[in-house]
Amino acid sequence: MKKVEAIIRKSKFSGVKKALHEVGVNFFSYWDVTGLGNEKEGHVYRGVSYSTSDIQRRYLSIVVNDDFEDVTIKAILEASVTGDVGDGKIFVSTIDEVYRIRTGEKGGNTLK
Repeated sequence: MKKVEAIIRKSKFSGVKKALHEVGVNFFSYWDVTGLGNEKEGHVYRGVSYSTSDIQRRYLSIVVNDDFEDVTIKAILEASVTGDVGDGKIFVSTIDEVYRIRTGEKGGNTLK
């Protein structure tokens, strides 16, 4: 099993959620987060300069069976890209075991 964690633009969240549902990823957790990125310059809006050093993003945590890893990553990449600095990151790690609390069942079937 794999844990796919993604930090994306908040404006892209609904598209990513839809893309994940279309490929069969129907359960994940998410949080609103603030981070620091590589963008160093501020932006000007209506003549007022504001800092972009604190960046509002959405953090997704998704656990999938190994055979869903590639389709999950592809769905996130395609739905979240703008081509601009600050599109986000995806991290993948290995999950050793999963348990369903209600039944005590363990293993990949708990993700279905």
